[in-house]
Amino acid sequence: MELSSDPVVASLEMSQVKSKDDDSVGEYESLPPHVSVGTHMTAGAVAGVLEHTVMYPVDSVKTRMQSLQPDPNAQYRGVYQALKRIIQTEGVFRPLRGLNITMMGAGPAHALYFACYERVKRSLSDVMQSGGNSHLANGLAGSVATVLHDAIMNPAEVVKQRMQMYNSPYRGLVDCLQTVTRTEGLGAFYRSYSTQLTMNIPFQAAHFIIYELMQEQLNPHRLYHPSSHIVSGAAAGAISAAITTPLDVCKTLLNTQENVALNSMKISGHLSGMANAFRTVYRLGGLAAFFKGAQARVIYQMPSTAIAWSVYEFFKYFLTKQKREQEAGPRPM
Repeated sequence: MELSSDPVVASLEMSQVKSKDDDSVGEYESLPPHVSVGTHMTAGAVAGVLEHTVMYPVDSVKTRMQSLQPDPNAQYRGVYQALKRIIQTEGVFRPLRGLNITMMGAGPAHALYFACYERVKRSLSDVMQSGGNSHLANGLAGSVATVLHDAIMNPAEVVKQRMQMYNSPYRGLVDCLQTVTRTEGLGAFYRSYSTQLTMNIPFQAAHFIIYELMQEQLNPHRLYHPSSHIVSGAAAGAISAAITTPLDVCKTLLNTQENVALNSMKISGHLSGMANAFRTVYRLGGLAAFFKGAQARVIYQMPSTAIAWSVYEFFKYFLTKQKREQEAGPRPM
């Protein structure tokens, strides 16, 4: 289409083109490129809590399936069969054990996580791509955000996974915190931190890069488009989870300090360090052991990440829209 040299006509023609584009994506409104840190933190906190709670029973199954030398009563063929047996033999609420500490950690951890990601991504994109979308910036921003996120979530992960294990000796959250602190020291809550970062930095870098790539294809105008956020989030979560499963198995071993496995290796005291964890996993189960619980991990991460992104983008859109309406004031009658 040839645009007129007259500025008024050109402006009218451009608005007509824009209205056609808007019609093609329904009545969604564009996500604002620069929203407040408070909005990112609020949206991130809600998204984080929902992400971890909705699929929590599957996360409990994943922890048990990653056990290197499980009890005969805790050997499962698949996720559904595991959930069914846990509920039948240990009670309907058993798959939810440890959910309380997870919710307590997920809110603040994800508030910092998303706020940091958005701020660092914007700053790096301005430098690398003159304000445009940079995949390298997305990956680096995700990595920086992960350091803050894991600093808060690592203690919660330790308590959660110990309470999820079969025949867990802890009566509840407070008992677990007190017992671990008394017998192993405060350092026990960060024993897997380096491994967690080694796993989560590539996980989150891949996750954000895949999400942004998918958004470029499915939602190039970066509008609020729920289905694109769900599909992009699901794909990013599934792929990232699959490729980082070996590190997750090592993290689980460091968090749970699985007694049967460590005793069979004649390891006295407490296992620490990523290299030691890798050696122990390999000696106990070979290469196959690094992919224990892979199915459960992907099944957990795929919908969890889809939920996180769809909820995050919705709340970011909703809170920003609400703020704009308040700033605009009441409409004249």
